[in-house]
Amino acid sequence: MGTLDDMNETLRAELMQMDEYDQAVRAELAADGSLFDGYHPRMAAVHDANAARLRAIIATHGWPTERLVGVDGAKAAHRIAQHSINHPDFMRECRRLLDEASAKGEVPRWQFAYIDDRIRVYEGLRQRYGTQWRSGPNGLEPYPIEDPDRVDERRAILGLPSLAELRASAPPERSWDAEAARRYEEQELAWRKSVAWIE
Repeated sequence: MGTLDDMNETLRAELMQMDEYDQAVRAELAADGSLFDGYHPRMAAVHDANAARLRAIIATHGWPTERLVGVDGAKAAHRIAQHSINHPDFMRECRRLLDEASAKGEVPRWQFAYIDDRIRVYEGLRQRYGTQWRSGPNGLEPYPIEDPDRVDERRAILGLPSLAELRASAPPERSWDAEAARRYEEQELAWRKSVAWIE
């Protein structure tokens, strides 16, 4: 962690404000239920604007590390990258940068794990760390996991709780009936094709 003199306080504040606005819009759309019916245009607009700004920040400063923007600023940058879902190439670039930064200890390694899992899910691959979950007919469940018998071992290395601990501590999520879950999967698949996550 750098000293206060190393930190770009203006950039830290901007990243946190971007992330807070994302969360505020999400909460508003979740409250009226519209968040859960496809990729809401208002949510997409926030994500797209934040992705464009993060791209510009990276071009000037490189990846926003904890030394540059503090722990909370780096966490905000990570979540903005996580939500850049309409921009597969940019999100993959963020994954590369997070891989490099976390290997150097400039951000926590779990940040790479989350974006790697999310990209793999969107690409139709199995996730490695069990960070990506969905609501289904049986409640909250992880997307398919590569080598599931060792996922808790991989999570422990990152300081993440086991999947059982995570499930036990998670807030209650919407449970969907089989028809709602099927409709969500169809919408998600159509969106993944439309932005070229998959062919």
